[in-house]
Amino acid sequence: MSCIRKEPEKSRSEELLQYARGQKVIQMNVKLLGLEGDPDLQFLLKGGDLLKVLSPSWKKTRYFRLQEDCKTMWRESKKTFKKNDTFSLDDISAVQMGRQSEGLKKNTEEQVEDRCFSIIFKSRRKNLDLVSSSEEEGKQWVKSLQKVVSNLNNLSRKQKTEHWIFSCLRKADKNKDDNLSPSEVKSFMHLINIEVDDEYVEMLFKKCDRSKSGTLAGEEIKHFYDLLTQRDEIDVIYGEYAKTTGFMSAQNLVDFLLKEQREKATLADAHRIIETYEPDENAKEKKLLSKDGFLMYLNHPDAMILDPDHKDVYQDMSQPLNHYFISSSHNTYLMEDQLKGPSSTEAYIRALQKGCRCVELDCWDGSDNEPVIYHGYTLTSKILFKDVIKAISEHAFKTSQYPVILSLENHCSVEQQEVMARHMSSILGSALITSPLGDGMPTNFPSPEELKGKFLIKGKRLNKLEDTFAEAAADDNDVTEEEESNDEDAQKEKNTKKKLKLAKELSDMVIYFKSVHFHGFEDAQKNLSFYEMASFKEGKAMKLAEESANAYVRHNVEKFSRIYPAGSRTDSSNYNPLPLWNAGCQIVALNFQTPCTDMDMNQGRFLVNGKSGYILKPAFMRDVATEFDPITLTRGDWLKHKTLHVMVISAQQLPKVNQKKSSVVDPLVKVEIYGVPADVAEKETKPFDNNGFNPSWNENFQFDVYVPELALVRFSIEDYDSSSDNDFVGQYTLPFNSLKMGYRHVPLFNKNGDLLPSAGLFVHIMVLDAE
Repeated sequence: MSCIRKEPEKSRSEELLQYARGQKVIQMNVKLLGLEGDPDLQFLLKGGDLLKVLSPSWKKTRYFRLQEDCKTMWRESKKTFKKNDTFSLDDISAVQMGRQSEGLKKNTEEQVEDRCFSIIFKSRRKNLDLVSSSEEEGKQWVKSLQKVVSNLNNLSRKQKTEHWIFSCLRKADKNKDDNLSPSEVKSFMHLINIEVDDEYVEMLFKKCDRSKSGTLAGEEIKHFYDLLTQRDEIDVIYGEYAKTTGFMSAQNLVDFLLKEQREKATLADAHRIIETYEPDENAKEKKLLSKDGFLMYLNHPDAMILDPDHKDVYQDMSQPLNHYFISSSHNTYLMEDQLKGPSSTEAYIRALQKGCRCVELDCWDGSDNEPVIYHGYTLTSKILFKDVIKAISEHAFKTSQYPVILSLENHCSVEQQEVMARHMSSILGSALITSPLGDGMPTNFPSPEELKGKFLIKGKRLNKLEDTFAEAAADDNDVTEEEESNDEDAQKEKNTKKKLKLAKELSDMVIYFKSVHFHGFEDAQKNLSFYEMASFKEGKAMKLAEESANAYVRHNVEKFSRIYPAGSRTDSSNYNPLPLWNAGCQIVALNFQTPCTDMDMNQGRFLVNGKSGYILKPAFMRDVATEFDPITLTRGDWLKHKTLHVMVISAQQLPKVNQKKSSVVDPLVKVEIYGVPADVAEKETKPFDNNGFNPSWNENFQFDVYVPELALVRFSIEDYDSSSDNDFVGQYTLPFNSLKMGYRHVPLFNKNGDLLPSAGLFVHIMVLDAE
């Protein structure tokens, strides 16, 4: 079993005791971040003026400063009537020096290059483009922000919780006297998402106010914190195994790991866990694990619900490309809807950062002989093709080293297609695949491993690849548009045959992904080469997956299929990718810009294998003679009937859905199985009233899973509302075969797929072979 070494943390309330004794919150947060006396942190706490850039004509000075919580940036407007703005450092994805962002390239001059920097956010929030007064100051801002963001990201879950609680305590302490009155205690409870009546506050207050002074101070605040953060469920589990004078011995820990967690554990493993997580030096010397140490271990990412062996690349990456599901984006250039939303290179960057390996480029003639990308015949904004290629080149391999497919929807004239080819050749250079790997005409796809760091073009081609080797180049530059009429385009082009002029330079770049029309499975098998592939609109693909599932699976053993959303989805909504994955379709393109359950499933599917964007299809979907049919589920190797037992125990530090002061969530938990139709199921707990801080359910669910290799498990939390739809709070989706058994914490993502720092779910998982 694996065990990560790290510096031992302090006991659960030691830092809070220091706060309770009057130590200033800023000193506590600085200490928690490990940045005491750090000049970069001090620079941010002091703050300074920066020029905020929105357009060539809108450039205004704003004062930026890090607040005392060492987590929130405060931005002051010069206008006295304008509300000051804040943003959390947790929301920052990256800080980039120079004119790298689309906004700075458009709206600033080259001579300020060394003074510019951008703050890139995780969510759909627009970048913050800034200009400093000097190059030195700009570098200082970037260095300081990167350091503090990195330290925040590296905090343990326990430390993040304490950081948040310190901030809530400070906000609740209205008069800043380091004491808490009854009204301030109630205010604090609201801030941490608990609704309590006055009688409960009075009872809790009296229990802690040992000095009878009417306020809580010092040790009393520590006692109040301990009461709030008490995890009764952890006490019960720990008590079952702590057989050595109230502590867990190494052997007790081994017993727990073997019996409850179903892990192969030895005494040596137990000793490493104690050495790593036990905060009490006396207990550590005696090779004992305290309750605090036990909880720290359970909160470590490698002890959570996702199998740590599946986090890095663990699958065979030497199979042909078509044997993998590939994380794929549709209309990648769009930030919002498909009628009038903005197009942006930032959309490509965000998709690539999320592990997307197939991006779409809708190419049209632009002015000054420069091709542009936008959604044709709509009011969506236009961006230069060359800027998109530059952005892709710079960001393609930061999340994953495996190949990126550029799916070209080409509407350009021959002249501008030649420009496209030149841009791709000059910008992508040797990383662009322009000839087959190896010698001679290939008979199959290369593997992701062979194509690491490479770009592949999907598009039209003037001739067959075989003709290149036979030296039978096409005489005519005219090629009939073969893809089925794309209902993504305007009605004027619907169902028409047209002649597409294709530049030889662009055609020759299409090696492994030649776009062709689909005339049926029998025709494809007889007449199409392995590299010739069809794109299917979702309706046609869904029909094939329902009515000809086995034929579709067999087709996808040898050929590629790309699926895209219906043109009627002008709001950039998505479709359910599961039926298409079940049919073996490799490139199931979704609108990455739209948060939804379908994107949660996509994130869950590609969460493992190093977030490489490539997931190896099960063996029964890589066999040309397979009998697998996800609809009828005839007997075969795919049937591995399992029974999944889930006990939903508790949750911790859930965020508020409504940020109004009086708002508190009433959480319920849904457990959903996605996969072949026979496996799809959903069960939910009862809502827990007025408590998002530490709700508990202790409800048991059971599921039958017949094809575990295709199944996903989704845990979601909603804020119950009896009079309207429930509000989304958080979710986590992962492959069924990546579940760890036993008592496990489940991290939670927000609607944009970003981690909620302190929030989590606590469950017990058991997977058994069904009789």
